[in-house]
Amino acid sequence: MKVLIIPDGFKDSLEAAQVAQAIKEGIYQANEHTQIFELLASDGGDGFLKVIRHYKPKLEVVKTATADPLGRSIEASYLYDNDTATAYIELAAASGIELLSKQERRVMETSTLGTGKLLDSAIAKGAKHIYVGLGGSATNDAGMGIAQALDWQFLDIDGKPLYPCGGSLNLVAQVIPPKDPKTKGIQIIAVNDVQNPLFGPQGAAYTYAKQKGASPLQIELLDSGLKHLNSLVSEVIGKDLGEVSGTGAAGGTAYGLKAFLNAAFEPGTPFMLKLSGFHEILDTYDIDLIITGEGSIDHQTKHGKLISGVVQVASSYNVPVYAICGRCFLDQNGIAELGLAAVEELYRPEQPEGYSFTHAESLVTQRATSIIAGL
Repeated sequence: MKVLIIPDGFKDSLEAAQVAQAIKEGIYQANEHTQIFELLASDGGDGFLKVIRHYKPKLEVVKTATADPLGRSIEASYLYDNDTATAYIELAAASGIELLSKQERRVMETSTLGTGKLLDSAIAKGAKHIYVGLGGSATNDAGMGIAQALDWQFLDIDGKPLYPCGGSLNLVAQVIPPKDPKTKGIQIIAVNDVQNPLFGPQGAAYTYAKQKGASPLQIELLDSGLKHLNSLVSEVIGKDLGEVSGTGAAGGTAYGLKAFLNAAFEPGTPFMLKLSGFHEILDTYDIDLIITGEGSIDHQTKHGKLISGVVQVASSYNVPVYAICGRCFLDQNGIAELGLAAVEELYRPEQPEGYSFTHAESLVTQRATSIIAGL
């Protein structure tokens, strides 16, 4: 039997490499003669840089001073290819929710300013192409922080500079672009893991702000703020991007990259599948099944997440895809519509609270064993 493993990480629990190792152990427990092909992947969110470095090990690791989501000084890294003047930046490295404790997840105060400083460093180094992996953000500032780090100004009604955070969205009265943009002549690509618009019921605030610490009232304020900022920015740049698919990614950071820095969008999953050689393995070997996974499978999974991308490609090869996840919020019809052969969930209602997080590694191994043993 030939099995291809290609999971994403489980947020707050396991990195993609740890998930893959646990799945491998589970497969061997069920059938020690299985031939396993293992790929690291990401949909552009958490783990973006680790996956890039795995497949491009010769890239330079550049460490630089920056700021975390609450503005505290930290050091973060990005990858740089001197041969092609290409930088790879992960938003979560400076603006990620994993950098904050649960008590610190105050989305009205968090900013992408630190990510902007990473871009500024890459530009100063000579980058002509910059890939920004989105996902795992602690922010909902529509990329104002990134823009401010690159000389955009956001002023209140009195003409005073605003700190670029979610709580400032409704206070912006004037948006001033830089006279000499640092990004002129530089290609910026947002590696985008979702398809949400900037605002509205499916937008950044209503879809993601709760997990970043927002109350229902704050979600309303953030959504109205995103809409308000878009109306101002639209006048400055001459086009309305608020309802463009994907602009709601990472608390609207994708919108900011496109509106302020003229970034292009590249879907994260196809980008990673191409980088990893996923298609080549399916072309070369007679793969019997694929096991993928991520922390949560829900209605968002089909909108650009790794699992949906894997299923889409695998279906053209008639290879069944099984998934392991922490929690599954889809019924059997939803699982079938997603194209999965089956889903194995770590969570069990009889378990103590948090058990599936603290015992994730062993549980993933058990679920992988169950998949193979059940064939």
